[in-house]
Amino acid sequence: MLSGALWVYHLTRMPNQYGTFTGAPKAEVADLIKNPKQFIKKTVALEGVIQEQCEAMGCFFYFHDGDKTLRIDLQDILTTAPQKNGHTARVEGQIVKYGDGYQLAATAIEFK
Repeated sequence: MLSGALWVYHLTRMPNQYGTFTGAPKAEVADLIKNPKQFIKKTVALEGVIQEQCEAMGCFFYFHDGDKTLRIDLQDILTTAPQKNGHTARVEGQIVKYGDGYQLAATAIEFK
């Protein structure tokens, strides 16, 4: 029982924000998926529901727009993120090349 109480306490003490938000202009997930090259080297803010979060370390997840996805990489701001699959997040970052496509390299995140 004590270990359960300590676990709950630990979860409630974890920060909800990592990195520093700059007030970047808001973009839509759909626009970043459809036209990623327009956003290269531009810092943007997004909001979405965390889907398919990395189960090992939580270091990436996806925002969905219909059947299309945008990978959000958190490794520059935290290597181990709390599991928040299904929760809403606000993210700032830049679109970067990733494999044959693109991803958002996050510079700040707030879990809601």
